[in-house]
Amino acid sequence: MITPLKKFATDIRIQEMVQFKARGFGHIGGSLSISDCLAALYGGIMNIDPSNPCWEDRDRLVISKGHAGPALYATLALKGYFPLEELRTLNQNGTRLPSHCDRNLTVGVDMTTGSLGQGASTACGMALGLKHSNSKARVYLIIGDGETQEGQVWEMALFAAQKKLGNFIAFLDYNKRQLDGYVAEICDLDDPAAKFDAFNWYTVTIKGDDPDLIYETIEKVQKEQGDRPAMIVLDTVKGSGVPQIVDITLNHHNTITPELADEIIGQLEELKKG
Repeated sequence: MITPLKKFATDIRIQEMVQFKARGFGHIGGSLSISDCLAALYGGIMNIDPSNPCWEDRDRLVISKGHAGPALYATLALKGYFPLEELRTLNQNGTRLPSHCDRNLTVGVDMTTGSLGQGASTACGMALGLKHSNSKARVYLIIGDGETQEGQVWEMALFAAQKKLGNFIAFLDYNKRQLDGYVAEICDLDDPAAKFDAFNWYTVTIKGDDPDLIYETIEKVQKEQGDRPAMIVLDTVKGSGVPQIVDITLNHHNTITPELADEIIGQLEELKKG
């Protein structure tokens, strides 16, 4: 039987495909691979109030790999931040849902991102600010594996450990592919958990396609990280949950026909039936 979190992750994927069908193209692979993480975060981990998106004591999420905005938009719409119908305006003229996350346009988006590496620094700054304010709110960050080739990510890693940001949890979407090829062939990460551990982060590596496992891991990390920032490496597959997208070698940004989108949505709807 499909669990509530797995159903939520499937609904997120369905609404991603609704967006890509309407636009005809987009960052499909990397949006799909963070769907399970978003289901865990918005399925009960994060302290949020969709009726009050600017609530000062809310938890924050920064998707530094801002091109995965459609995954976040799908999640926010499903949580009631704005109507589902608005998803069909993705990246259209006058939309509130641009190609990359923009906090000035989209209700529920906590930080504008897209220039890779910068979201990592701003999320770290948020966590530091909340710590100085004695806030109980936490900051969550999602970065891409190709993104970790940016030096700014490692400056953030050094700083976050130095400032003892125990209110900060990052996720690495380790899907092994970036814009123009495989990470291992372009600039190999080798063992990302070991690298963050060397920066004095609390680190753990888990399967990234199981929202229930992600949820349980976050709860465990929060109890054990103390005053260290935490990195949860999500071992994912680019295009996760949709075999037709996984099978495309270069699946960072793709066109999609209405027929293929409908086929995928139908498969996902069947999956929800358990």
